[in-house]
Amino acid sequence: MKTILASLILLTLAPFAARAATFTLNAAPDTVAWGNYDATRAPVLRIKSGDTVVFRTLLTNSPIGLEKAGVAPGDVEQALRDVFAKVTDKGPGGHILNGPVYVEGAEPGDTLEIHIRKIDLAIPYAYNGFRYGAGILTDDFPYSRIKIIPLDRKRMVANFGPGIEIPLHPFFGSMGVAPPADFGRYDSTPPTINGGNMDNKELVAGTTLYLPVWNKGALFEIGDGHAGQGNGEVDVTAMETSLIGTLEFVVRKDLHVAYPRAETPTHYIAMGFDDDLSIAAHKAVREMVDFLVSAKHMSRDDAYMLVSVAGDVDVTEVVDRNKGVHVMLPKGVFK
Repeated sequence: MKTILASLILLTLAPFAARAATFTLNAAPDTVAWGNYDATRAPVLRIKSGDTVVFRTLLTNSPIGLEKAGVAPGDVEQALRDVFAKVTDKGPGGHILNGPVYVEGAEPGDTLEIHIRKIDLAIPYAYNGFRYGAGILTDDFPYSRIKIIPLDRKRMVANFGPGIEIPLHPFFGSMGVAPPADFGRYDSTPPTINGGNMDNKELVAGTTLYLPVWNKGALFEIGDGHAGQGNGEVDVTAMETSLIGTLEFVVRKDLHVAYPRAETPTHYIAMGFDDDLSIAAHKAVREMVDFLVSAKHMSRDDAYMLVSVAGDVDVTEVVDRNKGVHVMLPKGVFK
């Protein structure tokens, strides 16, 4: 009788044990990777497929730099002070990234499906800045400047200046997995086959991102929060801010992608990255053609023509060494 009861209890509890969990990962000295994606870095969190993680990320600017630009000392996050004071393992890039997160069951050749459920502003300001040596017009602006931009979280607008309001569309500039091991410690600045610093303003809440898995556990990292950005990100920064993102992770064994892709409720998105903007465009268009052939069972000829008559080829960014191009194809063309 006891054995039967025990079996019934286990059967009753089994669905609860299998339920997905939600974790929180705050940016702290022991939970961030500063400026790199690296297949050898030890994970700071382990989750299972189907789990959700709430990431509280940090903007990438020093407390001293923010205060000099006009941010009151009390408005500088203590977590940012802690990270700048205690993290010594930095580079080669400059982004403060939460992670890596190890996703159980993810293996090379799989796809990590990431549902961006929610993105909230963590602080009431952003900054934009440029410096000599970066930005598309660097020779026109051979000096540095930083501007603090107040964010109205109630109205979801940025007060850029007198008479200038910018609607807020928060997204993470950098979301990626560890690249192949032979990449070594990969700079967080140029986006590539692992995703990373894609700076794609379409990756807002409600979007699903698909990343190829190159290493066991995927080793996902996230950061570079933006309150909003224009395509191109021409001066090298967006409205840089700290964000709180809620993301759900699913390991796809049945889907094999070789390059980052995404979809919004209304569009399919293909991407391409290269130092040469023309080559980046070639890659993005080819990725969309390949998607249409594999997912929509179109001939390559028809897929190529459909991208030409219904797709939009947009310049994502031109300032991260590897330029970015993405193709937007409306889902509404399919009945």
